[in-house]
Amino acid sequence: MKQDSSRHFIGRLFAHLTWIILLGLFYLMFQDRLLQQNNPNHALNISEENQMVVLQRNRQGHYLAPGTINGQPVRFLLDTGATDISIPGALADKLRLAPGRASYASTANGTIKVYDTRLNSVALGGLSQANVSAHINPHMQGNTVLLGMSFLQHLELTQRGDTLTLKR
Repeated sequence: MKQDSSRHFIGRLFAHLTWIILLGLFYLMFQDRLLQQNNPNHALNISEENQMVVLQRNRQGHYLAPGTINGQPVRFLLDTGATDISIPGALADKLRLAPGRASYASTANGTIKVYDTRLNSVALGGLSQANVSAHINPHMQGNTVLLGMSFLQHLELTQRGDTLTLKR
């Protein structure tokens, strides 16, 4: 009787392990596909030589891309409706950005208090700028920086279909 229950236990254990391994393999197979759908620009070339950046729209219709602020890696969400670059408060702390004068910004959720700051450098692909105005938004969650017009106004933007091209 003990041998039968031991065999039954081992059989169930192997069945559960098999399912766990199969689910893990499916996760690994589809992880790259999900990343490509949500952030098709995750592997953006960040060489300084290229004065043009071509971005693909993600499945939500947004343009996400890796970049840097003061040499530190960040993830940008391009936002032509934002006057300045908007940095979440927690990320600003990690980047060691000093909050300056308090001001107010109008958002889709109403008017909020933000803190002005200046960024020594901002780079997206081979496009970089120095001394860019931004604000620290303590109400903003996550680690995605809204790349607003304080950076984008110096570039030529061309959108065709699901592609956005930025040129100096």
